[in-house]
Amino acid sequence: RECGLTWQNNLKRVACSAIDQRVSSLRQLSEAIWANPELNYEEHKAHSLLTSFLKREDFDVDEKYTLDTAFRARAGGDSGINVAFICEYDALPDIGHACGHNLIAEAGCAAGIGLKAALEATESASGRVTIMGTPAEEGGYGKIRMIENGCFKDVDITMMVHPYLLNVVDGVFIARDSMVITYTGKASHAAAFPWEGINALDAAVSAYNGISMLRQQMKPTWRAHGIISNGGAKPNIIPEKSELQYYLRAPTNAELDVLKAKVEHILQSAADTTGCQVEVKSTGRYSNLISNSRLEKLYVYNAQTLGVEFDPKGKTTAGSTDMGDVSYIIPTIHPMYSIGTTAYNHTREFTKAANSDFGHQQTLTVAKAMAMTAIDILTNPELLKDTREAFQNELETARHP
Repeated sequence: RECGLTWQNNLKRVACSAIDQRVSSLRQLSEAIWANPELNYEEHKAHSLLTSFLKREDFDVDEKYTLDTAFRARAGGDSGINVAFICEYDALPDIGHACGHNLIAEAGCAAGIGLKAALEATESASGRVTIMGTPAEEGGYGKIRMIENGCFKDVDITMMVHPYLLNVVDGVFIARDSMVITYTGKASHAAAFPWEGINALDAAVSAYNGISMLRQQMKPTWRAHGIISNGGAKPNIIPEKSELQYYLRAPTNAELDVLKAKVEHILQSAADTTGCQVEVKSTGRYSNLISNSRLEKLYVYNAQTLGVEFDPKGKTTAGSTDMGDVSYIIPTIHPMYSIGTTAYNHTREFTKAANSDFGHQQTLTVAKAMAMTAIDILTNPELLKDTREAFQNELETARHP
């Protein structure tokens, strides 16, 4: 199937051809990552596989780009629009690549190779291509650390694709705050001198129940889910320490701030009621994903020319990702694509699908769509202007819903 129907057809054909010429090597790359699952910040084999592969493809590779298992691979000139394709490659405990990050890495490399070939085939379009290796998406906040280290400061747009059970361009990824709440009371013999104790478990139970009762006043799109991770040492000791772990989620950062304020009031009230001291610590926060509407339209058009059929129901609700924080600083898209399974992510069934021939074929198709979308931007300055205007409008809406 020919790539694209616009005046940039030739460059899109070059990009697609470059990807097609590497079907076997890209499959081997993905399979090797899948066969060696590594947890966040421990992705040394995947990092080595990816950086070695991209060096062979004549990219200029920064192997440890501010983090030991991060990388940056660049091609093109020293100026012009810089398009970044994102690779993820960390896995999950016990069930391996059940989120298909091996395929995300394959797609990022393939799209970068396609765009590099297109840039080398023309003098009428200037630009740069970056393949950004981002570790520790699964709870490690890798992209957030990279943002803090300045890794995205010279990037104009970012794109990545994520395997799923449907083709959806604008999946909903919501803001999340991870909290650890510690109550400190006073230990005492629970039978002989209970009046001498201050019960930290009572504070934890009161807090848990208070948050549960808050649900009646929570918006349907808000989430609060938690556990009591420490309830004391023995039944005959008044617990002097207790701990809860909570995730709070909301559609935007602004709404998450409102929900968190309500929860923090409950946490303090539980401390006041029981006489305990409370410490509330945020262990990490994801921003919601702002999917750029202009880039979405370009991506959908290009993907459809390649035979991708999008789910007519439109948006689907997912979890949270550090790609959301990237989307607050750079125009971003994060489409989801089917790899031929009815299983959801983070299941053993999805792990199997992430190494299937069909999943690999679909990955290269959406990688082509990303490269083609980048070609649209690089060959039409008005599209970049439109993309940036949409970004500013959507950012303002997210900040003031």
